[in-house]
Amino acid sequence: MALVNPVIIQIVGYQNSGKTTLILKLIKGLKELSIRTAVIKHHGHGGKPDLVEGKDSTKYLKAGANVSLVEGEGSLILQADKVPDGLKQQIKLLMYFQPELILVEGYKQENYPKILLLRNKKDIPLLHNLTNVIAILYWKDEINADIEKETMIPCYPINDETALQKMIQMFIRLIS
Repeated sequence: MALVNPVIIQIVGYQNSGKTTLILKLIKGLKELSIRTAVIKHHGHGGKPDLVEGKDSTKYLKAGANVSLVEGEGSLILQADKVPDGLKQQIKLLMYFQPELILVEGYKQENYPKILLLRNKKDIPLLHNLTNVIAILYWKDEINADIEKETMIPCYPINDETALQKMIQMFIRLIS
């Protein structure tokens, strides 16, 4: 099996900025174009991600297994405890599945190309704390002028469907 070098794009912003919603829209558009996409989500709210209680795979972990994998009809769910830290290790894990594109929700301080979501003026300083921002999506029209004063990075309203199409086209160019 030949491994591909996927394009990696981060989707970053503060909590409730629309990251998951944007990723869902991107996945749908990419799937329609038959682009193999993987997603890594950073659980940045403290604690461990929720396990599905009562399932055998969760029971295995609670009994002491480091990894539990469930397969059925070609689908699998992988749960692990005490996995190697870091985004690079998680990307290596996904490489087996040969994605063309990996969307990463969170991990703001990593240096992959980023799409930044801004809810309001209070979020604008985040722009100066991040590296490699390639596009900005904003919620409030009144912050557009403030953002454009701060940067030459392309800015779009978050609900602009043409912006979504532009991003998908950009991903296709990066993959090609």
